[in-house]
Amino acid sequence: MSVIIKPIISEKATSQADLSGLYTFLVDTKANKIQIKEAVEEAYGVKVADVRTMIYAPKVSAKHTKKGLQVGKTNKLKKALVQLVEGETIDIFATN
Repeated sequence: MSVIIKPIISEKATSQADLSGLYTFLVDTKANKIQIKEAVEEAYGVKVADVRTMIYAPKVSAKHTKKGLQVGKTNKLKKALVQLVEGETIDIFATN
């Protein structure tokens, strides 16, 4: 099971990373805070001070068409905010 799916790169996430060392990741919905901490420390070689998680419910949309009511939904998402120890940084844009 891959715990970290991808880092979230947005204007807000980038400014939080620059100002306070708080990095945002899209993670597996079944992963807990301890697994997220270990995965980030292993993948990026940094020390993690704190992990906060948010779960977003799937969004349901429906529209009326000639064939009737068409219903669709998005997937459930889980985001993790990872606070690093003072002085540590992650280079998200580094190419391997």
